[in-house]
Amino acid sequence: MAEPLERLEETDLDRQGGRQGVTGYRPGGFRIGKTWHQGHLLLLPAGVAAWPIVSIDELSETSLLALRDVQPPADILLLGMGATASLAPFELRRTLGSWGLAVEAMTTPAACRTFNLLLAEERRVVAALFAMP
Repeated sequence: MAEPLERLEETDLDRQGGRQGVTGYRPGGFRIGKTWHQGHLLLLPAGVAAWPIVSIDELSETSLLALRDVQPPADILLLGMGATASLAPFELRRTLGSWGLAVEAMTTPAACRTFNLLLAEERRVVAALFAMP
């Protein structure tokens, strides 16, 4: 039996330089535009990248290094923490702040919805999403 799919409302999500929003998610993966991606993801201005991280315990500056020099630069990082929201460690938030990123940690479903909203508003947003269990 197929995994349940959480569908997100499809709107004008690709207005910002051709970027596409999160149009769905299910345990273990995400649909960006019309394409399914398995595992944890980074949503960057240049597109979608696999995020080679195993668990939230590995969340660090090194695991987010791909965000430091994105072009165009981002202002906001949405950190989708899975099914349960928790704060990103203070030192990590401070480091990301020095890169010019405001960090908003929340559940992954909330991060997906917020990413779409900010993208539609043409905000400079990136996201690091832990797949739902």
